[in-house]
Amino acid sequence: MAKPSREYIYGINPAFEVVRAGKRQVYEAYLNQAAARQPRICKLSQYLEKMDIPIQWVDKRRLMDLSGSRDHQGVILKTKPYPYQLSDTLWGRPRLLLLDNMEDPHNVGAILRSAEIFGFNTILLSRKGVPDIYPSVVKVSAGATEFLDIAKDASANSYVRTAQDEGYQVVVLDANGTVDIRTVRPQLSDKVLIVIGGEDRSVGQFILNTADLVVSIGQRGRINSLNASVAAGIFLFALHAEP
Repeated sequence: MAKPSREYIYGINPAFEVVRAGKRQVYEAYLNQAAARQPRICKLSQYLEKMDIPIQWVDKRRLMDLSGSRDHQGVILKTKPYPYQLSDTLWGRPRLLLLDNMEDPHNVGAILRSAEIFGFNTILLSRKGVPDIYPSVVKVSAGATEFLDIAKDASANSYVRTAQDEGYQVVVLDANGTVDIRTVRPQLSDKVLIVIGGEDRSVGQFILNTADLVVSIGQRGRINSLNASVAAGIFLFALHAEP
């Protein structure tokens, strides 16, 4: 099935970031006519006009039809699809983040938001088992997707094999990891591939078996585990933060 040639990005923060990043072409904007005087809508409309992006003032029904979501916040941009990078062009960068078996778009968006904040700007998405950069992912990421270089053209195992050939240290987050997260940062090499899996299915066994470090987050509570995006945020902060 051919992929659509247009996407409808929704939400106020994502709209600002899509335009500000300039990563993809924006054809026009649809804004809620009933919210025309709201401060953030006013600010966005002024910014869109400054950037010469056409605006249509429409009702909520039209916004719902375009976005397929009630979470549009009165704002939709019609854009080109997300511009993925080829993974072959990304090797050599010092920090890469790979998502494997991460099926929930909400978790993917939240992790990408944390990744951008903590400076992990190069992302590899497994070709299977991980959603595309849908508008819903852009929304949850608060537009962080637009400032990341993201590839989705190989399997997770293939990415890891290439990373090893390219001299990367492979560091995995897993509940059964033997390396305490508080000790991992000094052990990192100059080139690191960080791998994070999902909640229902963790990182694949091949990657766990071949990883240089398998890291866990110690727990004291009684529930089973952290949400995947929360665990990822803690992990990325720990790798980013000064000791």
